[in-house]
Amino acid sequence: MEALAIRFAQENFGDAELGDQRLTKRLVRAALRMLEHPEGTLPAKMQTPADLKGLYRLVDHDQVTHAAVLQTHRELTLSRMAESEEVVLLIHDTTQLNYTSRKSLEGLGQLAAGGGKGYLAHNTLAVKEDGSVIGLANQILYLRPKVPKKEPREKRRQRRNRETRLWKAGSEAVGPPPPTCKWVDVCDRGGDLFEYLDHKHVQDGDYVVRSKHNRVVWAGNDPDRVVKLHDYARSLDTLETHEIKVSVNNGCQARMARVRVAAGRVTLPVPKPKCGEHGDEPLEASVVQVKEIDPPKGVKALEWVLLTNEPCRSAQDALRVAGWYAKRPIVEEYHKAMKTGCGIELPQLTDKSRLEPVIAMISVVAVFLLGLRDAARDERKAPEPAENFVPTTYVKVINACRWKDAKRPTTLYEFLLAVARMGGHQNRKSDGPPGWLTLWRGWQQLIVMVTAVEAVKAVERCGVS
Repeated sequence: MEALAIRFAQENFGDAELGDQRLTKRLVRAALRMLEHPEGTLPAKMQTPADLKGLYRLVDHDQVTHAAVLQTHRELTLSRMAESEEVVLLIHDTTQLNYTSRKSLEGLGQLAAGGGKGYLAHNTLAVKEDGSVIGLANQILYLRPKVPKKEPREKRRQRRNRETRLWKAGSEAVGPPPPTCKWVDVCDRGGDLFEYLDHKHVQDGDYVVRSKHNRVVWAGNDPDRVVKLHDYARSLDTLETHEIKVSVNNGCQARMARVRVAAGRVTLPVPKPKCGEHGDEPLEASVVQVKEIDPPKGVKALEWVLLTNEPCRSAQDALRVAGWYAKRPIVEEYHKAMKTGCGIELPQLTDKSRLEPVIAMISVVAVFLLGLRDAARDERKAPEPAENFVPTTYVKVINACRWKDAKRPTTLYEFLLAVARMGGHQNRKSDGPPGWLTLWRGWQQLIVMVTAVEAVKAVERCGVS
């Protein structure tokens, strides 16, 4: 953990341009403390008064902004995306950061529920086709303004701080891929906006968006064949039946769902009156329907109606698009890592200019936690000795607890499974590989145990009986 954390902190914060190398070193140190103790409040993360004071002094500097702190990680993520020979999925999603209880924090935005105050964090998470996380390609901290309930449509459309601009803004911030790369935007129903889809067509960018609106479309490209999108998708012939993994949602357990997959061509006519800022040409797209067959009793059948500019001429094409969208819940895991794993809503800072760089730091640390899951699933690294990745003391403690042999040669895979077991994973075949939350819980227990071992060694060195 320590070796991984040091490398991660240096790689993701070490080149931050803060105007003074001493500030950059302080940023790396603060990030390392957060990586070692990601949970809880800032005092819990920093552990010592000196480190906590150092963090407060760091964020007091004008040049230490959200963008400056996030810069190195973003550049590293974009570089790795450009080097990837695989398709990169850019999963866009928004989560609320609630700071309602910080009464002295001024200028926060409105939140959807209960009149709360805080930010909407619009994140763009870069993920490979196999689900492994590359990094946070972009983050926008949006302050939702208070607007009149009956704001005129035209005035709302032209407003620069309109919330629906976030999807286009997130895509623009990442930019186009190099000619040899394929990057695909993946969005939930919030991205079902003609303005955003038009932007992707104009930029020749790839996308998969879950449809929210059963809008009027043309079947194929024939304006005389006017149909409702969702109804038309449900009428298409089945191309394939397939099994997909369904994540935990609304109290329903994760499961493998057998689904039918269908696809066809549609054209989206230009909305009248205009919705947002977009061109005057209709958009040709594919629609892919994924519908669960015979769901468990009492469980609502899974259904996705997906819009994409990928050609879907075969079952294989449609399954690939469905597989891309099936990776979207990874961003929800990321948001859980931000909030549950890293306590991003807990800092008691009283000024936005100090809070925002801390949000950036914690957001990058959450990527590290999510990476624990990938480390446990990396077949290339699995057989390597655990000592190549984590300190020997950590391995010895795990060995002593799990196998009653501190000197046992242990692979990285065995080590991480043992850590996951401490976090509640049963290591049964039916359980599947451990997730980041289970591994994180195990890490917390392991850190406590290692600290106790080191304390005993210190006592012995002092000759205390």
